[in-house]
This record gives sequence, C-alpha cells and structure tokens, in this order.
Amino acid sequence: MTEPDVHTLAGPYALDALPDTERATFEQHLASCSSCAAEVDELREAAVRLAADVSTRPPAALKANVMAAIGEVRQLPPLVRDSSGNDNAETGTRRVRRRTMLALAAAALAVAASGGIAIDQYHEKSLVAQANDRLTAVLAEPDATAVHKDVDGGGQATVVTSNRADAAVVVLRGLRQLPNNETWQLWLIDQSQVAHSVGLASGDLTRLISGGVKGKVAFGLTVEPAGGSAKPTLPAAALVPMT
Repeated sequence: MTEPDVHTLAGPYALDALPDTERATFEQHLASCSSCAAEVDELREAAVRLAADVSTRPPAALKANVMAAIGEVRQLPPLVRDSSGNDNAETGTRRVRRRTMLALAAAALAVAASGGIAIDQYHEKSLVAQANDRLTAVLAEPDATAVHKDVDGGGQATVVTSNRADAAVVVLRGLRQLPNNETWQLWLIDQSQVAHSVGLASGDLTRLISGGVKGKVAFGLTVEPAGGSAKPTLPAAALVPMT
C-alpha cells in the first residue's frame, strides 16, 4: 500500500472497520502522521456524537419480560446417533418444529402483551437504525473530513464532508434557545459565495445532507425570522470550511 493510499484509511479506522492487515499498516503510519491522528480523533468524536443522538433507552420491563418468555420456550432435544451412525437431527427437527414455533409465537405474544416494544416503535427504531447506517457510511468514506467551529452565542457545529459520497453530516450541539419569531437556518455555500438553504433547525440536531455537497466550500449557520429566509442574514453565527 503506497503512502498516499494510507491516508484514506482514517475514516474506516476511526469506525473500527479495517481488516487486521490494513489496521496494522495504518497504525504503523499513524504513529508518525499528525494529520491522520487529528483526523481520526475528529471522526471518532463525530461518531460518538451521532451514536448519542440516535440512541434510545429500551423499556424498563423489556429484559425481564424477554427472560420470562424464554423460560416458556422448549429446547431442542440432544443429538443422538442410532446404530447405523445416523443422527436424529432430521427426525427431531420434524418432531419439535411445530411445538417450537408455537412456543416462540407464545413468547413473542407474552413480550408484547406485557409491555414490550410495540410494532410502531419497532418501525420507528428501524428507521432510526437505517438513518444511523447512512450517517456512519459517510464517516467511513476514505475522503471524509471533520471540522469543528464554535457558534456565536454558544454551542458548536461539526461538519463531516465526503465529496466522494456527495454528502455531509452536520452535528449542532449546545445552541442557544431562540425566541419564537426566530429560527436557525442551515446553508451550503458554493465557490461563488452563493448560499443554498439546506433546512431549518430549532435547536440541537444531527442531519445528513445527501446530494448537492460537491463543489461547496463552506457550511453556514444563521439566525433567521421564523419560516426561514431566501438569503442568509449576516453575520453568520458559524461558518465552517468544507475544503
């Protein structure tokens, strides 16, 4: 692996997504490359913030309900060979398949009836997991770079950019509370210094910007009237370089 190629492993390394051989090569390089070390630290910090943002606390009774339901599920019989040397796996499977499926169904109903995760909660968590996967994929891109900037009035903006994926992840934390007639507005700024709105925010957020990121040189955060503005109100509360 050539020296320029090694630098592209910072993102996968920060997410513990490298095979052993590439991990060893990168760690050897990391010991003498301050820029890669700084990038790994920034990407790990961004990953922790993303994980904290999408994490959810399971229902208090979930573990007890699942453990109680497991006790009602009958185990498979032991594997026993007959005089011909054949085992009883196929026969045993036929015998217990229906009984096991019924027991599993009963266990699932027991969990649901006693306060487990409802169907709508499951779908919601699935959507959160999918969003988290998309965010993580951006962090793992070889060209992913993370930049942190303080926000005027308090808080911090972190932007992880990947031109290869044409995507960016924006993490806003600790923003001051705005009055009801104002809102935070997010912008991507191109090389001609033209600002393109990418949405509004009422406070802390983690947002994936998918598409329209290539060619942009900065991320901007401004305070605008409720409903947003066609053009940013200056000065910006934060201006984060993306190149």
